[in-house]
Amino acid sequence: MRLTTAQALVRWLLAQHTELLDGTTAPLFPGVFAIFGHGNVLGLGNALEEHRDELPVWRGHNEQGMALAAVGIGKATHRRRVGVATSSIGPGALNMVTAAGVAHANRLPLLLLPGDTFTSRAPDPVLQQVEHFGDPTTTVNDAFRAVSRYFDRITRPEQLLSTLPQAARVLTDPADCGPVVLALPQDVQAEAHDFPDALFTPVVHRPQRQRPDLRALTAAADAVRTARRPLLVLGGGVRYSGAAGRALRFAEQHGVPVVETTAGRTLVPHDHPLHAGPLGITGSTSANVLAAEADVVIAVGTRLQDFTTASWTVFAPDARLVSLNAARFDAVKHGALAVVADADEALRELTDLLGTWRASSAWSDRAAAERARWDAHVDGLRASGTGLPTYAQVVGVVNAASGPEDYVMTASGGLPGELIGGWRAVGEATMDVEYGFSCMGYELAGAWGAAIARKDGVVTTLLGDGSYLMLNSELFSAAFAGHGFVAVVCDNDGYAVIHRLQTGQGGAAFNNLYDDCRTPHAKPPRTDFAAHAAAMGCAVFPVDDLGGLTEAYRAAREVARTEHRPAVVVLRTHPAAWTEAGAWWEVGVPETSHRAEIAAAHAEAAAGKSRQVRYLNP
Repeated sequence: MRLTTAQALVRWLLAQHTELLDGTTAPLFPGVFAIFGHGNVLGLGNALEEHRDELPVWRGHNEQGMALAAVGIGKATHRRRVGVATSSIGPGALNMVTAAGVAHANRLPLLLLPGDTFTSRAPDPVLQQVEHFGDPTTTVNDAFRAVSRYFDRITRPEQLLSTLPQAARVLTDPADCGPVVLALPQDVQAEAHDFPDALFTPVVHRPQRQRPDLRALTAAADAVRTARRPLLVLGGGVRYSGAAGRALRFAEQHGVPVVETTAGRTLVPHDHPLHAGPLGITGSTSANVLAAEADVVIAVGTRLQDFTTASWTVFAPDARLVSLNAARFDAVKHGALAVVADADEALRELTDLLGTWRASSAWSDRAAAERARWDAHVDGLRASGTGLPTYAQVVGVVNAASGPEDYVMTASGGLPGELIGGWRAVGEATMDVEYGFSCMGYELAGAWGAAIARKDGVVTTLLGDGSYLMLNSELFSAAFAGHGFVAVVCDNDGYAVIHRLQTGQGGAAFNNLYDDCRTPHAKPPRTDFAAHAAAMGCAVFPVDDLGGLTEAYRAAREVARTEHRPAVVVLRTHPAAWTEAGAWWEVGVPETSHRAEIAAAHAEAAAGKSRQVRYLNP
């Protein structure tokens, strides 16, 4: 059929479907976030309008925000559905680069369709075009190359025939999953071609479950059998495989304590006797204690980033590492004995090979005992006291009111540590802590996407005042579009967690808390977050103290559920009270300084580096 490039692309989007974790099918692309400009309003915009009843289009108000909302859809659906965002060329396109970085770092699917300049170059230079003096083929969209798993610039309509299958491969592949960017020159969007009908035949994408190589799996089983103190580490790959149940059965059959990474949080019921808690800097002392004593670490579906490994000081120097991962890139890291496979398949077959082998009960009993100590510590942090509420207390209130269908999220500042370390799972795979890229502003935009994707329960996002000020425009987008969620805004007067890092490593308090920032005002202005959120179309619930938070949060949940708009809870929180797991983190402490405190911190950093394990034993 004769279609423009844009028309063909939209029809292809409509033809793609996906198999969800429960075995049902749904459209792969649930909708498109769009801000139209001269580079996409006529070609792609008209094509989307033709199918407005079949493919929802939501208007964003900041390109970064709407693209982050698209990322939120991918995470909330466990990578089974893909958010799409389109912009014009120039500043609109470049605004989406950050969102592509979020998707890339977190291995999440995202389809970006930025407009591009004319391939004919006849009207050059056009509005919003950045000219490159030495390479006329370069446009601002080349900035996406560093943060894309697949990038293409469509300079002829028929190129869709070869690039769309590759785009679908990356968006649905367990190993290669990440952002796809198809740059669309505005003249090519409008050009027509005789496309084969077969391009638009409905397709159901079923993520492949790669089985492990038998030799590699046998070697892994041999390594595990030597363990006296094995430890099972569950990452995001377990979530995306739907393998949480399989992982627990493996742990139970073989008596192996279980810990979780950031992306793996809420995969294990909190009170399970083998659950030792979350691992790493923002994790728990309980998990870190077991990791330090483990002799064989079975890491499943994790890339083992520095917050999980405490900059590679959390494991014993003589520990052996067995890595089960769908991506060979991740499986071979740090000298691991690599098993490249789907998490569910690998754990099933490894269980069969291990047979009746079990770790000692004395070791497996440690998990519950250590976690009980950590729970008591968190209980103490959550207990009511005088003064401003702490993050731990706020998380405790939200946790207590949440059910198994609810979904909680955050991204930056101090709240990731509070959710990762202090949250007690009430439902499987019900947390999104964007701590791969730790993108300020994802909290609100990603919550919009999660609210679109999740039909059951209430989405709650927790954020600080800094993230709110960084990117709040999608509050209005969500209110306008009728997507309800709860945002709990914790105002602690600045970038408090970076202030902690700054002063904790010997630096002077500078440019983080408002008290330490340059201003000519004796009484600087303060943001009225409640008034601002109300002006964006949200319901607002200002809270003066911890005592009023429970009632306000429950009321906000009801508004989000029944009025289909964001409900924002605002309260002042303590700027210097944190949940600490006692792990070390490598940061760049200056080797020379005018401050004695920094010199002392550098010496401590050197001591920490001496404990780093750069390469574990396969």
